[in-house]
Amino acid sequence: MALTTITRRRLGVVGLLVSAAAAPAAAQGAQLPPPLELRVPKPPTVAYGVDGAFVAYELHVTNFGAQPLTLRAVEVVSGDAARRTLFSMTDSVLTQSIARPGPTVPAAERPRIAGGMRGVVFVWMPVDTGAVPASVRNRVRVEQGSGDSLRVQELEGPVVAVTRTGPVIGPPLRGGPWLAGNGPNARTGHRRALISTGGTPTIAQRFAIDWVKLNDSSTTFQGDRLKNESYYAEGNDALAVADGRVVAVKDSIPENVPGVSSRAVPITLETVGGNHVIIDIGGGYYAFYAHLRPGSIRVRVGDRVRRGQVVGLVGNSGNSTEPHLHFHLMDGTSPLGSEGIPYLIDSFQLLGRCQRLIAGCTRSEPTTRRREIPLANMIVRFPD
Repeated sequence: MALTTITRRRLGVVGLLVSAAAAPAAAQGAQLPPPLELRVPKPPTVAYGVDGAFVAYELHVTNFGAQPLTLRAVEVVSGDAARRTLFSMTDSVLTQSIARPGPTVPAAERPRIAGGMRGVVFVWMPVDTGAVPASVRNRVRVEQGSGDSLRVQELEGPVVAVTRTGPVIGPPLRGGPWLAGNGPNARTGHRRALISTGGTPTIAQRFAIDWVKLNDSSTTFQGDRLKNESYYAEGNDALAVADGRVVAVKDSIPENVPGVSSRAVPITLETVGGNHVIIDIGGGYYAFYAHLRPGSIRVRVGDRVRRGQVVGLVGNSGNSTEPHLHFHLMDGTSPLGSEGIPYLIDSFQLLGRCQRLIAGCTRSEPTTRRREIPLANMIVRFPD
């Protein structure tokens, strides 16, 4: 039986493509590296949550060769000369972290990347707040072939800078209790909403939250569930989270009848966010408020707003199942074509958590949290 070889090459993106003409010369010396591109489209910013600090980013692994390669491990190492291992994913953890663009691929087949195909690895890495790395590299281990012809290789991608923190903002709402539906988590729909608009795939909703209001029994409505007025979130003030300038406003989209599939208008790129407002809060950051009640928006494009100012009322317009406020920060003005940025809300009370969206909710003694981002399905209260 032939010995399995492991070759490690530390190459930047520029050095990944090797022409066929180079193959004979390379065969006389070192083994050619795997024909992969390792790319991080959006360098990560450290987020700080109740459970600690973390970074969330995507590693695009593209096979430029003709033969399939199977991804067996992904390691995140420090970007300095020490190359300390910070995080690793193998086996089922890795499989669950991989998505494949295009047709649905069974989970067990996701690590196998055929020639000309791509896998997207969703990294969610805890970070020691006392030792935040200035940069990282991504190291992959891949297999090709089987049995006696099995070949195992490793490859490191280029250095990726890490930003230490996002902006500090005020709350987008008042009072509560509010549930951070579909909030930051390794596997929520928002986290993995990789959408291509304008020729570039991005995740504007990487740290987005659907804020739904609860009563003391952790339900979102009372009375007729087909009426928006029955929901506790309906008509609440949506607040500017920072001083800024309004750069986009959409109004006049009617509200939906609450329900999983009922939509008042066809969902397009223009209507998906319903009635909405985008505020440039400076530093290259933009705040997006979606699904507002029609006719409730109180600002116009070009207006200067102050933190805490009412920009509109919570509603149920666009791609929405019930009254709630979809909120996220992004690095551009396109609600789906920008990259999502983590942020720190300066102060809120943590009241409890739900195991799932509006299910398995438990309350705890209120605790005040400062400069953190609420995580998925946390129940919080903002200042009145």
